[in-house]
Amino acid sequence: MKNRFGIREVVAAGIGTALFVALTEIQIPLGFVPNTALQPRVALLGFMAAVFGPVVGGIVGFIGHALGDALFYGGVWWSWVIPEAVVGIVIGIFAKKFAIKEGDFNKKAIITFNVVQVIAHAAAWIVVAPVLDILIYAEPADKVFVQGFFAFLGNIIITGILGSLLCYGYSMIGARSNSLKKED
Repeated sequence: MKNRFGIREVVAAGIGTALFVALTEIQIPLGFVPNTALQPRVALLGFMAAVFGPVVGGIVGFIGHALGDALFYGGVWWSWVIPEAVVGIVIGIFAKKFAIKEGDFNKKAIITFNVVQVIAHAAAWIVVAPVLDILIYAEPADKVFVQGFFAFLGNIIITGILGSLLCYGYSMIGARSNSLKKED
């Protein structure tokens, strides 16, 4: 089966981005780490990438984060926009392994999803975000690596719980709705 980017993926990217932006306001600040919060929008990103692949995941992460920053904070923090796209792309690369559309998001797929999302978040928040903070904004290294580590921890917890639940629920519902066949 070929990897296609068609109407379904365009619609998914648009809806996913809109929902991601809307969820930007829902945050639980980590009081002990400045400018870092638990955000359920990351679970949506993991879900969209796991179902629709790396292009949709990258679009939702990149455009969703950039628009969310612009609309709610008045400026875009590019060093955190790019890692969000990285998360979407990395999780999306493994979309076929999760078998969500096929209705087979079983125990093995859930474990695979969570291993992949932990690796994606580690790359994005422990490496990419802090390095870009230093290179783009000349932020102090000790500050940005602490922020990145706690963003990583929060994101893997939220994606692990909410993202897994979204994927499982969609797998159960989506598989049934796609099982209808046209009669001749």
